Amino acid sequence: MKSLLKFITCGSVDDGKSTLIGHMLYDAKLLFADQEKALELDSKIGSRGGDIDYSLLLDGLMAEREQGITIDVAYRYFTTDDRSFIVADTPGHEQYTRNMAVGASFADLAVILVDASKGVISQTKRHARICSLMGIRHMVLAVNKMDLIDYDEEAFSNIRRDFEMFLSTFTDVEATVIPVSATEGDNITENSSNTPWYDGPSLLTYLEDADLTKDEGEVPFVMPVQRVSRPGNHFRGFQGQIESGQIRPGDEVLTLPSRERASVKSLLVTDEEVGEGVAGQPVTVQLDREVDVSRGNVLTNTDLPVTDRFTASLLWMDDEPLTEGKNFLVKAGTKTIPGTVVAIHYKTDINIGNQIKVSRGEKNELLTIEVVTAERSVFDTFRSNETLGGFILIDRVTNSTAASGVIEETIQRSPNTVWEDTSVTRDLRAGQKGQNPVTLWFTGLSGSGKSTLASEVEEQLVREGYHTMLLDGDNVRHGLNGDLGFDPGDRFENIRRVAEVSRLMNEAGLITLTSFISPYRTDREKAKGIIGEAFVEVYVSTPLQVCEERDVKGLYKKARTGKISDFTGVSAPYEPPVNPDVEIDTTDVPLEVAVNNVLKEIRKYLE
Repeated sequence: MKSLLKFITCGSVDDGKSTLIGHMLYDAKLLFADQEKALELDSKIGSRGGDIDYSLLLDGLMAEREQGITIDVAYRYFTTDDRSFIVADTPGHEQYTRNMAVGASFADLAVILVDASKGVISQTKRHARICSLMGIRHMVLAVNKMDLIDYDEEAFSNIRRDFEMFLSTFTDVEATVIPVSATEGDNITENSSNTPWYDGPSLLTYLEDADLTKDEGEVPFVMPVQRVSRPGNHFRGFQGQIESGQIRPGDEVLTLPSRERASVKSLLVTDEEVGEGVAGQPVTVQLDREVDVSRGNVLTNTDLPVTDRFTASLLWMDDEPLTEGKNFLVKAGTKTIPGTVVAIHYKTDINIGNQIKVSRGEKNELLTIEVVTAERSVFDTFRSNETLGGFILIDRVTNSTAASGVIEETIQRSPNTVWEDTSVTRDLRAGQKGQNPVTLWFTGLSGSGKSTLASEVEEQLVREGYHTMLLDGDNVRHGLNGDLGFDPGDRFENIRRVAEVSRLMNEAGLITLTSFISPYRTDREKAKGIIGEAFVEVYVSTPLQVCEERDVKGLYKKARTGKISDFTGVSAPYEPPVNPDVEIDTTDVPLEVAVNNVLKEIRKYLE
């Protein structure tokens, strides 16, 4: 069976990427007769005065042919006597960098083109860095349009030196530099007599002979679960693609993040039982006992990091800038969970690789960030596991991919730090007070009445003999959170700390009431994850118009005149709870009635 090489062609606009691949297919006789005939006919009305326009083989969109540029990624499969190939021809215009990144994410090797008359430019360097970010370790610099500089050896040598110097700061990247002419066919399928000074392989020969095998030794079995198959009570199988290692019936596996162990009872490919499953193979694994596993979990034979926090490098692809505190869906492997970018550490200068401290990211910038997810999941570094270490950020409003990145480091709690159970337990403290300790989390817009409501509810609970503690947004910023500002990252940390304190208050047997805008669902989901089942969400759903008419502190007026930036409801979003435990609109409800309504709803949580 022939080996398969997946590669990408990239570089700046009009460097000849589509023409290069088209000429390769044409010269190597890798086209069907009808394709060849159609190419010759289409070229008669093209931009080359009747000469064959090889780019037409890959530029299939009407807009691409009209403008003479590549816009979308074009995939082409072809095979020679020595190897099979899938090539992704990607656009060079900076506007379509996200499309180029999509092509790079699937490739094992990159062919980066430069115009011999221009040399290595910023877009060349950007594409090389994106390829490296996506895990591509083999690159070919195809110095194109050598015919336009009369096949000048010195000019080629200068470009090669510049590129090799640029790559010297990269880690584990191998590069080969080849002089070519995409239109004339020099050094594409065969060595050209126009470059007698070049003694390396032609491009096609290099691609056929490139050895991309990795000597990884023994690798662990890793399979992210894509689906739980349960056609009946007699069978429960976990389906997914084996990303590394192999598995056999009788082998013991570890389920993550639940950390349960079980043995493989049977292994199926489609509906046939097999004796072994290997990397790249989709399988169904049946275990010998019931375990807690669902989509997004991982079956493995080794321990992998389970965390809710990591640092990562990414390509920001959205038109809107990335700011700290912004919420996304984080997709890694088969798991998709809410997450927040809590910190932007720096951006990478694409030309020299310097790290520049920034607080926001712009489109097409390479950034290093820190992410916190709403729950602990299986994440690994990209260098250890490309499937569990690669991720995308999905915009929660538009559902579009905002960024593509790789995990550099998982942040773990210290293994020496464990929760200490004391002889006086939470249940004993709660029993002493005769109550069920919960956290009543009041959320809503500024001016909705949540602070007044929370205060009155607490007062009534105390009258009834309950033991309580109220955490107000302004009060905690006088001490516990006095070091925090109001940028999105600090807002996230503000809510996290309050959730941790609420948990400790519940451990003390107290009923805790909190009053915070907490505008993002991800923040509230994180708080719920910290507090646990004791979390009771009270949504004060008073409309924005009513809140702004009240404007008790004059904050809306300041926000409307630009004196306060990122103000919830005006210049920053509020994401209402989807299924709150309690909901109340205070628009036309007297305070006493509102308090009684809330108390009526929460009593079932207090008993």
